[in-house]
Amino acid sequence: MTGPPEAVAAVRSAVRRDLADLAPGTAVLVACSGGADSLALAAATGFVAQRSGRTASAVVVDHDLQPGSAGVAEAAAATCRALGLAARVVRVEVRVSGQGPEAAARQARYAALEDAGERAGAAVLLGHTRDDQAEQVLLGLARGSGARSLAGIPPRRGRFRRPLLGLPRATTEAACAELGLEPWQDPANADESLARSRVRRTLLPALEAGLGPGVGAALARSAEQLRADAEVLEALAGELLTRARVRDPDALECAVLATAPAALRTRALRRWLVEVGAPAGSLTREHVLRCDALLVDWRGQGPVGLPGPLAVQRRCGRLTLA
Repeated sequence: MTGPPEAVAAVRSAVRRDLADLAPGTAVLVACSGGADSLALAAATGFVAQRSGRTASAVVVDHDLQPGSAGVAEAAAATCRALGLAARVVRVEVRVSGQGPEAAARQARYAALEDAGERAGAAVLLGHTRDDQAEQVLLGLARGSGARSLAGIPPRRGRFRRPLLGLPRATTEAACAELGLEPWQDPANADESLARSRVRRTLLPALEAGLGPGVGAALARSAEQLRADAEVLEALAGELLTRARVRDPDALECAVLATAPAALRTRALRRWLVEVGAPAGSLTREHVLRCDALLVDWRGQGPVGLPGPLAVQRRCGRLTLA
């Protein structure tokens, strides 16, 4: 008896490995857009779940940003059902305010998936691949982001899991072809007004042509190495933040923070600023460095304005909200 085709086997193996540590009976929920990555993931999850006694289902998020999006979502849900997954469509409202449409859609999508996963008591599987990881690293480099951003897309965070992060997009496309599945082609992927589309269609191919094949895989490896370092630094920064807190959780002891290494101090500051209400997506490194100057370059300067809107001041040897 012959086994499954090569690409199908690779996707199934990736899903099987990722689900191995879940407690027996834990449900899994596939986020499916109808594209090749999530469609291959849905097919593999249905196969693996059926043979491991797990309950598997799918949710399709309709952002309602393109004409005919409802039909695309329903078609993706129907394909998931044909693959053995119970599937439903969730329509979300994308509110673009102070951020681009991509970021707004992502925020609405993740909120819907988090809610669906919580209701089902399920781990939520996302179809990001190694190519997505490489694109994320390049975008982080272009924006001058730090190690947190260059560490790329995490394999796991909360209830979210990305079983295919080690596989190239070519494998998911081949798996769909081997299974006779016809993925939906998102027109946004061809819209070069979007930064990620330009990276995917122009920049990465140019790097591959100029530097040789394997650039995407190398970028993904770099992200994996940086993630390990970033996790250690974030843990140490958390310990520093705990030591710097006073009775009021909205205040920090300047003396405790000022003597810490800059890599830990700025991470602790950023975490605190987010905790007290600064929007993470709007909080820039410049904001953090201006707050850091209240610790290490104190000259009696006034409060630092932050998005939110918030302001941080130094007063009586403490950082507090102004």
